[in-house]
Amino acid sequence: MRSRLNITPYLFLLPALLILSLTVFWPSLQAFYLSFFDYDLIREPRWVGWGNFHRLWQDQVFWQTLKNTGLYIIVVVPILAIAPLGLAILVNQKLRGIHWFRTAYYVPVIISMVVAGLAWKWLYAENGLLNQLLQYFTSFLLPSSTQFRIPWLTDPNLALFSVMAVTIWKGLGYYMVIYLAGLQSIPAELYEAASLDGSDGWQSHWDITLPLMTPYIVLVSIISAISATKVFEEVYIMTQGGPLNSSKTIVYYLYERAFQNLDIGYACTIGLVLFGIVFSLSLLRLIIDRLTGGKNQATW
Repeated sequence: MRSRLNITPYLFLLPALLILSLTVFWPSLQAFYLSFFDYDLIREPRWVGWGNFHRLWQDQVFWQTLKNTGLYIIVVVPILAIAPLGLAILVNQKLRGIHWFRTAYYVPVIISMVVAGLAWKWLYAENGLLNQLLQYFTSFLLPSSTQFRIPWLTDPNLALFSVMAVTIWKGLGYYMVIYLAGLQSIPAELYEAASLDGSDGWQSHWDITLPLMTPYIVLVSIISAISATKVFEEVYIMTQGGPLNSSKTIVYYLYERAFQNLDIGYACTIGLVLFGIVFSLSLLRLIIDRLTGGKNQATW
């Protein structure tokens, strides 16, 4: 009876383990194996040893994509760690109809990235809404000025930041919900006691909210960093890595080498680098969850 009880949990886990083995574990091992081969889906794999890694070290496009991905993290993560907290504080007020505001801020999260990317690509177009508004205000303020348009997606200095704006827009509502769950776990008595001591309004948030929300801020920072590392859809839909590789991320470069150039072995090598980055961030998230007792789970 005892042995049957011991094996029961594993029997329940067996279907999930089989699916994970077929869709995650085996492909991962296969990718690790192919990273030591020159393989293009047509010819037989040819052993090159560390050749792909040596090629990766000398690949300027790879270092450019790694730089773009790092810049993506540096810009997007601080914004997504701070701005949603401000939104959460605003929608945490006890006002009539506040649930409608929460829903409105969350709507971008449930919109498909394909739809969002196409919509923003239209907004960024030369004759898109953003440039039309810009043209209207410049002509209103400076009637004698010539037409003024910003090449949002065609300027190498702006393309990556334009794509970042879409990621931020879609992520605000998701991280707001995480912060909202944390805010609602803070006892109201703390704010009442702080008001008696002269800490009221935004000062109370500085004295109480920010310290108590630190675990959530760290968690959101790690989650958004992982998402920024794996960004792909925005780039594929809006810029396809251009112009001049200025918006090409490491995931898009992996896709390009694997499915456009059929350079499977080299793409697997890039995937190993990506796996190392994401695994490190995921491990850091698990450590933080363990230290905080798993209390950083968002609930509506």
